[in-house]
Amino acid sequence: MKGLKFAVVGATGNVGRELLQSLAERDVPASDVVALASERSVGSEVSYGEDDVLPIHELAQYDFKGTDIVLSSPGAAVSAIHSPRAAAAGAVVIDNTSHFRMDPDVPLIVPEVNREAISGFRKKNIIANPNCSTIQLVVALKPLHDVARIKRVVVSTYQSVSGGGKAAMDELFNQTRGMYMNEPEHKFQEIFTKPIAFNVIPHIDKFMDDGYTKEEWKMMVETKKILDPKIKLTATCVRVPVFIGHAESINIEFETPLDEKEARKILEKAPGVAVIDHRADEGYVTPTECVGEDAVYVSRIRQDPTLDNGLNLWVVSDNLRKGAALNTVQIAEALVADYMETAA
Repeated sequence: MKGLKFAVVGATGNVGRELLQSLAERDVPASDVVALASERSVGSEVSYGEDDVLPIHELAQYDFKGTDIVLSSPGAAVSAIHSPRAAAAGAVVIDNTSHFRMDPDVPLIVPEVNREAISGFRKKNIIANPNCSTIQLVVALKPLHDVARIKRVVVSTYQSVSGGGKAAMDELFNQTRGMYMNEPEHKFQEIFTKPIAFNVIPHIDKFMDDGYTKEEWKMMVETKKILDPKIKLTATCVRVPVFIGHAESINIEFETPLDEKEARKILEKAPGVAVIDHRADEGYVTPTECVGEDAVYVSRIRQDPTLDNGLNLWVVSDNLRKGAALNTVQIAEALVADYMETAA
């Protein structure tokens, strides 16, 4: 197949840089890649793979005509303007923001879970990438759901500050350093509602009328859209003082019995999953160990004795890779393989 022209929107951000890295690493037929960002970034460059650099072009002035696929992660408000503009010019947009996820005419995709739903891109020429915490959750749930059908999920997240962008990472760094320099704890507090260094904050995104936060709501509704609308899910999302890597404690209730040995075998064969589960010191994966890795790691698989058909899991993944950039590029790979090669 001929090479395709890609554009990466939000190329200077945490996810944008990971998009370029994943695109360079993966077997995607990209003959031309354009890096796009805001006007203030014009004149700078970003790395593409190990050896190449790309100049930044201004998003607002860019003509998407002739572009085949757009990988977009500029923030929801910006995406609301420019993703439809790119789609109208004939590009297929894979959007990593929250803006299009619950649009009934936009497929919400995790390739290991619902690849077949990509076909719905034709309605608007837009495909949505789910929330980072949802992606790793459904990758772990899907193979189990196929066997025993899931009734209910209770998930508590331990989400790294990189989910809040570079400024959030800087805030953790500066507050941590400040603790040792006897500086006031609120001196560097701009992003988070409370100090994040040596603390945990049970608050991600805005509060809603029912007391849940928007991040928790995303996990509830996105899981239903991607996996099964019958699944009941409740979430508590917590920001922790970790730079990269999200962790989740997941309690699952099934319709039929599924013991931990069978669950382990199912997960060991599941695409995108790596099981590291030894009941010994160091026999599990933590966020710092998953940084730069593509897999969704599953540990601490065990029965829940308080439920007739219950299991507990510990799930960890790099939120900038599988939780964002990698999943976006995997969608592009599936899009090319399933819907573009035949037309070449």
